[in-house]
Amino acid sequence: MEQTANKKTFRSYMLFWSGQLFSLFGSSVAYFVLIWWITETTQSAIILSIAIFSNILLMTIFMPIAGVLADKVNRKILIGIVDSGQAIVTFILIMLFHFNIANVWIVIGFISLRSIFQAFHLPTVNAIIPAMVPKEKLSRINGVNYLFTGVVQLLAPGLAAFLYVFLAIKQLLWIDIITFYIALIPLVFIKIPSFNRKSEAQELVKKTSFFKEFRLGIRTLKIIPGLTTLIILSMLLNFLIQPLNALLSLFIYVDHNGTALLYALATIIFQAGMISGALLTSVKKHWNNKIRVIFLTILFALIGYMILGLAPKGTFLVIGGLGGFILGFNLPIINALYQTFLQTTVPTDKIGRVASIDQTLSMAISPIATIIAGPIAELIGIPLLFFSCGLIGFIYTIAIWTFTGISKVDIESKGALERINGQIEEISI
Repeated sequence: MEQTANKKTFRSYMLFWSGQLFSLFGSSVAYFVLIWWITETTQSAIILSIAIFSNILLMTIFMPIAGVLADKVNRKILIGIVDSGQAIVTFILIMLFHFNIANVWIVIGFISLRSIFQAFHLPTVNAIIPAMVPKEKLSRINGVNYLFTGVVQLLAPGLAAFLYVFLAIKQLLWIDIITFYIALIPLVFIKIPSFNRKSEAQELVKKTSFFKEFRLGIRTLKIIPGLTTLIILSMLLNFLIQPLNALLSLFIYVDHNGTALLYALATIIFQAGMISGALLTSVKKHWNNKIRVIFLTILFALIGYMILGLAPKGTFLVIGGLGGFILGFNLPIINALYQTFLQTTVPTDKIGRVASIDQTLSMAISPIATIIAGPIAELIGIPLLFFSCGLIGFIYTIAIWTFTGISKVDIESKGALERINGQIEEISI
């Protein structure tokens, strides 16, 4: 029997969630110190991009598998297994550092292993939310979760950088194991509700109709005005932002003679911008002409990206920090309005298919962008690469607004959504 979310399950979820924040904190610290260690050790854009590439690629490959598995097995056991696996991997890496066996390629391999465990962890944790949180509290919990996740990711780099000055990497990595045990305590004592298992006949129907459902998702995309254009723009922007994700630590270390502390401050400023943008989206109840606001905020974000690349040496905290804050501030607004556009234009019974197509395309393009960022950075330099990515995105965004007709799309006018839904229903018959 499937248990309906109630006050008891909600209290259990809050206990579980608090433990997961500690786990996220430990993982963020470990990731920060490992990436900085690779940066200091190699000072190579190519090797650093390979490290980030392996992390993103394996998450891209294993996350869809994890999503399916999370709906078929005991989620409590699955979370326990993958979190334990990550802690064991971290312990082995600590031992390798202790005996001076670890090298760059071994560390990259362990980062990749950790990404596999995280690929199973994330969808499983997300899958239990609607099972434990009552519907009337879902939107608030999602907002609080996003906010506290941002706060944890803001604090973790600062602590990691501070401790990096005094402790060896083999000592810092123990934080990941300690926080694992803190997160394990509530997991052991709470009960995660069961879920309905579909019959074999239902599973067979699902498998045989997969391609039909996928085609229906594509046809739905084409019907909704502006949606295909927005997805293509989203793919391009996701492609252009990946060099920043991959090479920021090397940019700080080489181009600004920075330390781990400066890298942490850059990360903190960026996260502070994201939290500020997220708070604005949570406070503002209504946005007029969402498509226009999406395009404007994209342009502002890309201006921040260009400022970041142009920051002269020695002025990173002032100029580069400003660029990073502007970029971070606009990203959650773009994402929130884009998700709202999807949720308000795509019928609820088809949004899963459309969202999965969107996510698959975005995830697939990320590893490609990451692996080519290193060689290009070695050729032209990281500052010019950052500036060029921002400029290309800026020009492309204006071109899409000017030449595709998306500026004339108005899905908020009277009767627009009814006409769209009517067309979609016709292809479903």
